[in-house]
Amino acid sequence: MVKKQKRLLTGKPRKSEQLTYIDLFAGIGGFRLGFDRQKFRCVFTSEIEKNCQQTYYKNFGELFVHGDITKINEKNIPNHNVLTAGFPCQPFSISGRMKGFDDTRGTLFFDILRIAQAKKPKVLLLENVKHLVHHNNGKTLETMLRHLKELGYFVEWKILNASDFGLPQNRERVVIIASKSRPFNFEKIRIKPRIKLKEILDADGDFEYLNSTQYTLIDNPVEQPSGLIFAGYRNKGIRVNGVRPGTNHLSRVHKQPNRIYSVDGIHPTLPSQETSGRFWILHNNRVRKLTKNECRQLMGFPKNYRFVSSNGEFYKQIGNAVAIPMVNELAYQIKKQLFY
Repeated sequence: MVKKQKRLLTGKPRKSEQLTYIDLFAGIGGFRLGFDRQKFRCVFTSEIEKNCQQTYYKNFGELFVHGDITKINEKNIPNHNVLTAGFPCQPFSISGRMKGFDDTRGTLFFDILRIAQAKKPKVLLLENVKHLVHHNNGKTLETMLRHLKELGYFVEWKILNASDFGLPQNRERVVIIASKSRPFNFEKIRIKPRIKLKEILDADGDFEYLNSTQYTLIDNPVEQPSGLIFAGYRNKGIRVNGVRPGTNHLSRVHKQPNRIYSVDGIHPTLPSQETSGRFWILHNNRVRKLTKNECRQLMGFPKNYRFVSSNGEFYKQIGNAVAIPMVNELAYQIKKQLFY
């Protein structure tokens, strides 16, 4: 009786009990992959985009009963241990301090808060773009953290990079972990050595090469601290505003779809806006586009993962996804630090 009472007070489940989670803003299943690998069980999924729903269903065999999160009654959501959400970044209409979280009303973060308030999960894992830190002069992130604390959570956050988890991509994301029991320690996250882009490239395939007259390679490209090596650019129009003459060798004067990166470094963030897949690399002294399979590998999706979409939707879905190895490590640490 004493042991049972102690377990209930600490909120720690027996190791034989499977931890559960809900997958909000699920996309194509990046969080699902990471948490399932750590033996969590998904009890609820929500995703509004029809094309993402189809890809999710193809891989997990679940039809989406729950779409638009704003129309979901929180009372109908099963109890769960962890709430995960890779949600869009939106401004709040009121920046002042208010009682409760009404100043987030009208945003999707409000829906996360109302679900957390009703279901009281022990942990929330939230992920967003790095820009969240600076959004609305930092007030957006400040408001989010404050409201999570008002719900009784210890809240920690950090910017994590996919390149620290075995993926050759410079993809920085804000990760927020809120816990009822104790603060999450980001310092315990296991970092992997950085690998180069050439280590994940396809050995053969129907590669799309540029003609040598279509691009210019710069002299003596230098590896940046991020691991990126800007190697050249397509001979297209460059940015005009704020650009000094003689700066063509700098990546920032060229639009993203015109930049070329060396495979001896890592690749920049795959953006969801680039639906043509114009990601150019310098490999074996030739310039070609990344293949769809290489884009998949840059996010950590397994070889047998099936995408149900057009090419444009594929690149949009990949660009909106989360880095799978990063989520896998976060799920491992959440279980180890906050439950067992």
